[in-house]
Amino acid sequence: MTETRVPPRDRRRSPVRALAAALLAALAALPVLPAPAAAAATPPAPAAAVREVTGFGTNPGQLRMFRYVPDGLPAGRPVVVALHGCTQNAAGYGTGSGWTELADRWGFSLVLPQQQTANNVSACFNWFQPADTARGGGEAASVAQMADRQLADAAGDPRRVYVTGLSAGGGMTSVMMAAYPERFAAGGVVAGLPYGCAQAAGSPWVCMSLGGGLGPRQWGDRVRAARPGYGGPWPALTVLHGTADRTVAPVNMTDLVAQWTDVHGADRTPDVTDTVAGYPHRAYHGPGGTPAVETYALTGMGHGQPVAPGTGGERCGTAGPHLLDVGLCAAHRLGRAWGLDR
Repeated sequence: MTETRVPPRDRRRSPVRALAAALLAALAALPVLPAPAAAAATPPAPAAAVREVTGFGTNPGQLRMFRYVPDGLPAGRPVVVALHGCTQNAAGYGTGSGWTELADRWGFSLVLPQQQTANNVSACFNWFQPADTARGGGEAASVAQMADRQLADAAGDPRRVYVTGLSAGGGMTSVMMAAYPERFAAGGVVAGLPYGCAQAAGSPWVCMSLGGGLGPRQWGDRVRAARPGYGGPWPALTVLHGTADRTVAPVNMTDLVAQWTDVHGADRTPDVTDTVAGYPHRAYHGPGGTPAVETYALTGMGHGQPVAPGTGGERCGTAGPHLLDVGLCAAHRLGRAWGLDR
């Protein structure tokens, strides 16, 4: 604030000063009016919102980091990394998918990486580029640095870090599970692809439309090669995919099952076969008897993230482009499987 200095008063009497004195006397004689109501209290700090974070590491993939932290979140809570699909952005995916709503409801923090069009004109994560999918470099390393930054800032539980994503974000979820398996307890691939699919198929487009064409052991070897010498534990996997998806063919869910059951040493005969919200659900248990891989086949659904708008219960998410109201919220199913509600 700038201080204004007032010149010393002219103490000589003058007609003007006499008139001013008379006016002051008249004002003093007026009745005293009630004091105005007190000014409104300082408004509270803004509620939790999706906010950008800078300086989270060397960021070799040149991504942007956003996050959502519920107000008053205590230390020791889980961290979820959620990767948007092509043409989407971090904030839109975080809220539309229902993840920010669940973060408030259950108490965890959310990391929302965002692609830049300088890296990919359609804002897709580059799940098919070797430079971005190998451990220690590119976009994969940037996402890992974001998770580490959030763990430090929120004093999160390093044993309860999870990763999920839609479409290209689902492909990058597979990358993170393979290249950084020690960082993630579980992953959720929504309309995505197995690790190494583009290289197996010869191009991302062939992979997306026809699959990678590998057997279970070959698929598993690709994951094991991404983190040489790592002996486990491996992240558990949940896959949600529309049976009418014409962008990423449902065969990719079959390939994901083959890849991750092999990694976990599980067979491909489901131990659980039932329906959830009317959709076929399968669970494949590992040698320890816990689910290693789960699948939800969204009958008749096209390419997108399943949501179930509404309040309470298993409802979450908002319908929109590639956010499809099918009566099942993928974020809720994943969060329950990961114990985020506890």
